[in-house]
Amino acid sequence: MTRKEDIATAELTATEKRVLLALGEEGGEWNQKTLSEKTGINEDAVMQTAFMLAEKGLCEIKEEKKEYYRLTEEGKEYAEKGLPEKRALDFLIERKEATVEKLKNAFQDEKEANIATTWLKKKNWAKIEEKKGRKVYILMGSVSYPDNIIPPDVHLGIDEVILNIVSKGEIERTILRNRVLKEISKVKLKIKVVPGEISGFVTLVGQRKLLTHRAHTERKITLTEAGHEVVSHGISIEEEIAQLTPELIRTGSWRERKFKRYDVNLPSKEAFAAKIHPYQRILDRMRRIFTEMGFTEIKGELVQSAFWNFDALFVPQDHPAREMQDTFYLGMRKRIEASKELIKNVKQMHEHGGSLNSTGWGGEWRSELGEELLLRTHTTAITLGYLASHQEPPVKVFCIDRVYRRETIDATHIPEFDQLEGIVMDKGVTFSNLLGLLATFYKKMGFPSIRFRPGYFPYTEPSVEVEVYMPERGWLELGGAGVFREEVTNPIGLKYPVLAWGLGIGRLAMLSLGLTDIRDLYHSDIDWLRKAQVFR
Repeated sequence: MTRKEDIATAELTATEKRVLLALGEEGGEWNQKTLSEKTGINEDAVMQTAFMLAEKGLCEIKEEKKEYYRLTEEGKEYAEKGLPEKRALDFLIERKEATVEKLKNAFQDEKEANIATTWLKKKNWAKIEEKKGRKVYILMGSVSYPDNIIPPDVHLGIDEVILNIVSKGEIERTILRNRVLKEISKVKLKIKVVPGEISGFVTLVGQRKLLTHRAHTERKITLTEAGHEVVSHGISIEEEIAQLTPELIRTGSWRERKFKRYDVNLPSKEAFAAKIHPYQRILDRMRRIFTEMGFTEIKGELVQSAFWNFDALFVPQDHPAREMQDTFYLGMRKRIEASKELIKNVKQMHEHGGSLNSTGWGGEWRSELGEELLLRTHTTAITLGYLASHQEPPVKVFCIDRVYRRETIDATHIPEFDQLEGIVMDKGVTFSNLLGLLATFYKKMGFPSIRFRPGYFPYTEPSVEVEVYMPERGWLELGGAGVFREEVTNPIGLKYPVLAWGLGIGRLAMLSLGLTDIRDLYHSDIDWLRKAQVFR
């Protein structure tokens, strides 16, 4: 043996040598099962070894995909008794014709009777005609047999030929096709045959589910010329140690034993550690930022009254956002959970501006509209309700929670999403304090380039829209903010300015995670979840 051949043999494991020797025996071609039986190695391991030998060029593996068919429980029943429509056909042949009722009564089971009559018509074996006021089944055609029915003395159809063959046990597709053709030729049945397929076969498997199939990949393993050369020079098999044990060390017997070779350059199996969902990490990060800034998180009910969701925020009762095409109403009402004085103050503020130098919205404010229940469209209803019961400064709270709007689902809109809401109420706070808070938050979230544009919201004045800059996408709007109008704070008795903001979390999360479709945040894509970046 040459030095090169000696090195090649030395690099083989004991298992690879056993498989090589088996492949070199007379016969030459092996499959997974026969090779396993020959070597005494289980089928999975022997196939894995064969693939490793193939990578080294010592053997060749040819794959062939095959389909195997067997009868379902219903198929077994019909193989024994005959197809329902065939039994119905025999019934008609014997009587020439039969009423619908009489034909169905020939079957004990109503379901089977319905199957029989359905397939009689589908196969054009019979049709229904009106005779003397009764519906009667009569045979089709001048000789009463269509082309795919075997002559009267045989009384066998192509479907039954297939069922009879498969009833003997599971059978491979090509073998089944050849046997069917052989049976057909015996009776000179006129059947359209195309390569790999038989008329009626697809119907039995798919539509009628009388046959079921399984796919199986068969592999043929043979030695290559290089493999034959290695085997021809002789191979000695020596058991190898895969793990050094205390016993081997204590006795020193490891010195005389051979160790299994390991290729340290082979890539290891990729491992995916458990981690929090990327979107949840963003939510947690936001909570941590505001908590570090001295805020307290609050929560509230998903179902709110229109009073707290709209009226208390000085949103007019005829505002488009209150229409059903924008808001999910529950179709029920509930008494407004607020004091009579507060309700009266909100009513007067809407109608004429109350005690303020404001004109309000004019018209009549209707309490029944404020009683309507809905899925909250923003979390401002929660923060405003909190302010109504916590009127002594300072108040610094935020709310991260789910809101609902009637949106058409697309890449940037969904009807159910999360919103970050925050308020600060204190003596002497100003609009510039609001801008500083928002700039600090976005910079901590990883957006250093921020700008503010004038905006409009019914319940804040002045108002701004917050935008961040992304090099590949330009300036993107991520939320709105402002100082609560006196029309909002006065009715609930607040004496100090209130800074407020509402930020869309979904769009911010998309930018942070490099997504272009907001729906991807909620898809169960295990590959994306595994590879998504982990950040603090």
